[in-house]
Amino acid sequence: MALVLFSRPQAAGYTAILLHFRFIICCLIMQSLMVKPAGTINCSEPTTDGLITALKENIFGKTEIRPVINLKTPTNISVNFILYGILDVDEKAQKLNTFLWVNLVWNIEGLSWDPVKCGTDQISIPRKQLWRPDIIINEFIDENKVPDTYYLYVDYTGKIMDDLPFHVISSCNLDIYTFPFDIQNCTFTFNSYQHTVLDVQLSFDKPVEQAFKDSLEAMTTKGEWELVDMLAEKPTISPQEMNISRDTLTYYIVLKRRATMYVVNLLIPSCFLITVDLFSFLLPPQDVDRSAFKMTLILGYTVFLLLMNDLLPVTGNTLPLINAFFSLCLLLMVASLLETIFITNIQCGSTHYGPLPPWAKALFLNYIAKLVHLSKKPSDQNSDPKEHRTDTKRCDPAVETSKGEAVHKTPALVELKKISHELLSINQQIDKHFKTDESAEEWMHLGQVIDRLLFCLYIVFLSVSFITILIFWLYWYKNDSSLINKSSLVMKPAWTINCSEPTTDALYSALKDSILDKSDVRPVLYPKTPTNISVSFTLYGILGVDEKAQIFDSFIWVYLFWNIEGLSWDPVECGTDRISLPRKKLWMPDLVINEFMDENRSPDTYYLYVKHTGEVMDDLPIHVISSCNMDIYTFPFDIQNCTFTFNSYKLTARDIRLLFVEPVEVTLQNSLSVMKTKGEWELVDMLAEKPEILSGDLNNTFDTLIYHVVLKRRATMYVVNLLIPSCFLIALDLFSFLLPPQNVDRSAFKMTLILGYTVFLLLMNDLLPVTGNTLPLINVFFSLCLALMVASLLETIFIINIQCGSTHYGPLPPWAKVLFLNYLAKLVFLSKKPSDQNCNPEELRLETKQCDPAVETPPSEAAYKTVPLLELKKISHELLSIRQQIDKHFKTDESAEEWMHLGQVIDRWLFSTKIISSLTLLQEKVMEEAPALLIVVEEAEAANVSIIVGIRHLE
Repeated sequence: MALVLFSRPQAAGYTAILLHFRFIICCLIMQSLMVKPAGTINCSEPTTDGLITALKENIFGKTEIRPVINLKTPTNISVNFILYGILDVDEKAQKLNTFLWVNLVWNIEGLSWDPVKCGTDQISIPRKQLWRPDIIINEFIDENKVPDTYYLYVDYTGKIMDDLPFHVISSCNLDIYTFPFDIQNCTFTFNSYQHTVLDVQLSFDKPVEQAFKDSLEAMTTKGEWELVDMLAEKPTISPQEMNISRDTLTYYIVLKRRATMYVVNLLIPSCFLITVDLFSFLLPPQDVDRSAFKMTLILGYTVFLLLMNDLLPVTGNTLPLINAFFSLCLLLMVASLLETIFITNIQCGSTHYGPLPPWAKALFLNYIAKLVHLSKKPSDQNSDPKEHRTDTKRCDPAVETSKGEAVHKTPALVELKKISHELLSINQQIDKHFKTDESAEEWMHLGQVIDRLLFCLYIVFLSVSFITILIFWLYWYKNDSSLINKSSLVMKPAWTINCSEPTTDALYSALKDSILDKSDVRPVLYPKTPTNISVSFTLYGILGVDEKAQIFDSFIWVYLFWNIEGLSWDPVECGTDRISLPRKKLWMPDLVINEFMDENRSPDTYYLYVKHTGEVMDDLPIHVISSCNMDIYTFPFDIQNCTFTFNSYKLTARDIRLLFVEPVEVTLQNSLSVMKTKGEWELVDMLAEKPEILSGDLNNTFDTLIYHVVLKRRATMYVVNLLIPSCFLIALDLFSFLLPPQNVDRSAFKMTLILGYTVFLLLMNDLLPVTGNTLPLINVFFSLCLALMVASLLETIFIINIQCGSTHYGPLPPWAKVLFLNYLAKLVFLSKKPSDQNCNPEELRLETKQCDPAVETPPSEAAYKTVPLLELKKISHELLSIRQQIDKHFKTDESAEEWMHLGQVIDRWLFSTKIISSLTLLQEKVMEEAPALLIVVEEAEAANVSIIVGIRHLE
C-alpha cells in the first residue's frame, strides 16, 4: 500500500471538502426525517383496522394546516362540477337558484401505502379528520341548504377525492332587455376565500365540454330555463399580485328562457286587445257609443299592465323591450280614444258650428278625402224638402177651392183635408229637427275624413312599431346568442418564536405553544393595552330594499386586521412569512353591525392569515339584513341613506379601538367594481365617520365606525308602469269634456274611468309603503287625480241635469243670467248664437181653424154620415193628438234655452278650470320633488365634511 503524503495547504483543502460532504449528507438525512410524517405508511396487516391505525399516526387530526411538507409549496386543487338542476331565476332580485355536485381533488404531500400490504387502494374516511380547502363560489349569497355529507375518499397515492352537494343561490347580472326571448350568462367563480395563489392553486379536473355534457345528462328539471352552453376560463395572475390574489376558476353558465308560456299568456292577449282597438274604428260614432267601448278596453288593458308589474323585473336604467311594447300599445289606445272623443264632438255638434273654414275645406274635403278614398257622395239631404210637399197657403179654402169643387165637397173630403194638414204639420216639425244644412254636412264629412285618416295612420304606426320591436328583438337575440360561442385568564406573553426546522409542523408546533387554543382573552401582554382593529368592507350586492318593513338586504365582504402583541418569527428559519390557521383557534373580536336584524345566511369560511409580524388578516362574507330609516316622500325618485355601524358588542373603547383600513372613496370604488347585481337600486355614494369619544367615557362607550351607504332608486319602471298610465287616465278624463252630454252618456264614460283608476290605486296600495307620518308625494298625486275625476263626474251629472231637465225649470234668475250668460260666457268664448228655436213653431204649420167647417161643410152633412166618415174622424183626432205631443216634445221656450246655454257655459268653464288644475298639479309635483333631492345632496355634502374632519382628527 502506498502512502500518499499531502502538504499542509493540501491537507487543509481536503479537510474542507470532507466537511462540506458531511454537511450535505446531514441535510439529506434531515430532509428524509422531515418527510417521514407524511411518507409511505406501513400497515401491520391488510385489514381496515391496520390501515386506519397507520393513517391515524400520519394524517388524522391534522386539520389546521395544509398537508404540505414545506409551507412554500402550494396545494394544487382540481375542480369540477355538474349542474344538476336549475331551480329558479329571480330577475327582480337578480338571483340564480341552482343545485350543483362539486368535485374537489387534491394531494396529501408524501402520503402513500402499498395496496397489497394494506388490503385496498382507497378508503373512505370522515371529512372532519382531514384538512379541507376553503373553496367557495364568489357569487354565493345565501346559506347552503343541502343534506349533510360526511365522507371522502383517500387514494393509496395520497389523492383526496371529495364530492359536495351545493344548493347555490348566487347573484347574477340578468339583462332582460329582450324578455321573454332573453339569454342569460351567469358565472360561478371558484376560489379559496382566504388562501392566496402562493398557497392554493386551482385547475380544471375535466374539460368544460365534458362538464356541460354531464350536466345535460344529469339534469332532471325541465322548467322555464334551458341550459344551452357552458364555458370556462382561468384568469392569469401576474407575479407581482401573487401575494395578494386568489387563484380563480370561472365557469359561465349560459341559460335560455323557454318563451312559449309568455308568448301565449302575455304577447298574444296584448295583440288581441290592440287588434280589437284597431277594428273599433269601424264602429260608426254617430250610431254607437264608441268612446265607452274604447274606455272599457283601456280599463281592461290597464288592469292587465298592473298585473304584469310584478312579473317584469327592474334591471338598471334599461327598460325591457316588452315594457316599451306594452306602453306603446297603451299609448295607441289612449290616442285612439282621444280621436274618438274629437270625432264624436264633430259628428254630434256640427249643427252648432259655423261654416267650415276654406282652408279646412280645401285640405280635408278635397285632398285628404281623395287620399283616403272618402269623397263626398250626392245625398237627398241637399234637396229642399219643401219641394216635395204642398205649400201651407193652400189650406185656405176660401181662396184655393174652386166654385165647382164646393158643389162636390163632402164631409169625407173635409176630414181628409184635416188629416193632410196634421200630417204636414208633423212633417214640418220632423224636418226642422232632422234637417242638416250644407255647413253641418261639411262638418260631418270632415269628421268622417279625419276618422278614416287616423284609422289609416293607426294601421301604419302599429305596423311600423311592431316591425321595429321585432327587429330589435331579433338583433338583441342574435347578440345574446353570441354568448354561447364565448377575563380571569391571562395570556402568556407571545414573544418571538423559534422553529426547530423550516417546515409546516415545526411552525405549527411553535405557534401551538404560543397562541393557538388561547381564544378566550385578547392577544395583548397587559390587559390595559387596547387592541387596534382596522375595518373595511366591500358591498358586493344589493339584494333588496323593503320600504314597508324598512329593511335593507345586502351582501358584503368584511376585512378585519389586528395584531397579536409580541408575536413574530423569522420567515427564513420557519420556511414562510405567513400561515393560514382555523379561525376557531385564535381570539376573534366580537364586532357586530348594529343594524343587523337577522341571522347571517352566508357560506361558512374557516381560515384566516397570520403574518410573521403577528398581524392577523381575516375576511368574512356577511349576508346583512339590516334596518334602515327610509324616507319615500319623493318615491320613485327617492335617494336612501342606510348605515352600517361597526362596533364591539361587549368590549368598550378601553379594550377595542376601531380604525379605517382605507379611505371611504376607495371602498366605494371597490364596491362598484365588484358589484354583480344591477337591480332596482344603484349605489351612488358611500360616506364614513368615526364619532369622537371623550377620555372620560372610555369605560362605558363603544368605539364605533359608521358607514353611510347612499342608494338611488332606478325609477324608469315606475314611471312607465305607474305615472304614465295615471297621466293617460287623467288626460282621458280631461278630454272627455268634449263629449256632448246631450248625445253621449258622458257620466257612464267617466264612471268607467273612475272605476279603472280605483282598481289602479287598489293594486298600487301594496307597492307604496307607509313610513311614519309622512305621506309619499306620489300618493298625494294619485289622490288629487282621483279627486279631479270625481269632481269631473259630479260636474257632468250637474250639467246633464240642466241639459235634460231645463224644460221643467222656471225662468233663469237675473243674477245668474248676468253672471253666467253675459260675463262668464264671454270669458270662455261661448256667447249665445241666434237659433231657429226662437221663432214660434206655430207660424210654420197650418192652423186647423183656417178650415172652417161652417164654410166647408155642406148643409146636408148628416146625410153623408157613414162608417168610413166616422173612421176618418177618428184618424183625424189621433193625428191631432200626435201633433200636439210632437209640438210639446220639440218646442223649447226662451227659459229652457237659457238654462241649456247656462249648462254649456258652466261645462266650458269647468273644462278650462280642469286644465289649469292639472297643469298646476304637475308643476307642484315637480317643484316639491326638487327640494327633496337638494336636501339629500346637502346632507351628503354635510356628511362628507364630517368625514374629512374625522379623518383629520385620526391623523
